[in-house]
Amino acid sequence: MKSESDMTKILPVVLSGGSGTRLWPMSRAALPKQLLPFISNHSMLQETILRFAAWPEVMSTMVVCGSEHRFLVAEQLREINVLPHSIMLEPVGRNTAPAIAVAAYGLQQEVEDDTLMLVLPADHIIIDVEAFHEAVKVAAVAAKLGHLVTFGIQPSGPETGYGYVRRGEELLENAGSFAVAQFVEKPDYATAENYVASGEFFWNSGMFLFKPAVYLAELARLRPDIAESTRKSFEGSYRDLDFCRLEESSFAQCPSDSIDYAVMELTNLAALVPVDMGWNDIGSWAALWEVQGKDASGNALRGDVYIDDVENSLVRAESRMVAVIGVKDLVVVETSDAVLVAHKDSVQDVKEIVNHLKLNGRTEYEVHDRVYRPWGTYQAIDSGDRFQVKRIMVKPGEKLSLQMHHHRAEHWVVVSGTALITRNGETEMISENQSTYIPIGVKHRLENPGKLPLHLIEVQSGSYLGEDDIVRFDDSYGRS
Repeated sequence: MKSESDMTKILPVVLSGGSGTRLWPMSRAALPKQLLPFISNHSMLQETILRFAAWPEVMSTMVVCGSEHRFLVAEQLREINVLPHSIMLEPVGRNTAPAIAVAAYGLQQEVEDDTLMLVLPADHIIIDVEAFHEAVKVAAVAAKLGHLVTFGIQPSGPETGYGYVRRGEELLENAGSFAVAQFVEKPDYATAENYVASGEFFWNSGMFLFKPAVYLAELARLRPDIAESTRKSFEGSYRDLDFCRLEESSFAQCPSDSIDYAVMELTNLAALVPVDMGWNDIGSWAALWEVQGKDASGNALRGDVYIDDVENSLVRAESRMVAVIGVKDLVVVETSDAVLVAHKDSVQDVKEIVNHLKLNGRTEYEVHDRVYRPWGTYQAIDSGDRFQVKRIMVKPGEKLSLQMHHHRAEHWVVVSGTALITRNGETEMISENQSTYIPIGVKHRLENPGKLPLHLIEVQSGSYLGEDDIVRFDDSYGRS
């Protein structure tokens, strides 16, 4: 039996970037799909981390995410009692090759030379976790020998939405890992049929296992521009609360490229471990329908839903009752501010809705009615000429920034809990059914000193009610 010191050490690096536009209206820029619960009560990020949390080989987890999602990521890790190795913040999105590079630079300085990094997107589903674990063990043998290992998914059919990897010769006799003969782009249907029939092609999963130093050496050889920019950005990184912020200008100058294009398709160190583990990258509503439980008519239902004479459809209600009658092969997704109705064969075009919203200055592509902040949430419930009404929740022990507004006044009514109000340097405590008024131009702060969530109603009035009418003087979360 292996001793603990002999065991392969693996540190997962979870990539939590991206916006998931094809899963609109649930997935939005401020709350993308990896931070949402689609299959269970846990978000996809939480599911990814919990998937390997009990493995004996696994060390603490690193998460790489966008700066705008940092507090949501930290809160979701806290909810599942995971203390991360680090949460590394990208100033801008630059695809997977740079994201993996900065993680590798960090790990190279902090872990032993034989430690492997397991690169995992945060938005994939894996049904057979035991098969995944066994595949990682197989991959570890090749990775310790200096290979860059990718996991190829046993195709269940001629899928045109995935890239493929072609299996080459076996690397080690009966070890389960192979050389990579070819990476191919998303094929047409006839080509995909031929790939599947050959038995030599596997779906490209976007998951990898290798030594940090090996990846960085190949990146420096094949894409020195990416290696240099990411090295400078990591070396200039700094702490911000519990986060590691990459140096902004160097990372922004880094070319944007995937690990496949930048390294895996060019290196002679690529290896493939085939695995059949119920994998799905949930790239569309149709993909989600495929993996969800269904009724006898093939319908995947969630929320307050009524159906009659409906077949092979996905119906999801988030905030109210949804009734669907006499249809088949549809996707119906309801949120508090938007409804999507699409044929399953057309769901890849949902991203065009997001583009339309952006071009027309609509906010529905970016945020939900309920907006998450490090201190809690707020939700717009009514608005009109010169007024807006919000429902605000402040978590126990948290507080908003010390701020003022040039164009609006605010009236707060406490629904439940206790609020500590600071107004022009003076404080007062108000509780349920009490209220206070914040005139235009007055410095103020809202705080929850209690042990239960604080709920209140805010009525704003004034000539301009945009969220950018906030001047912050002090903030516990380092926001400018």
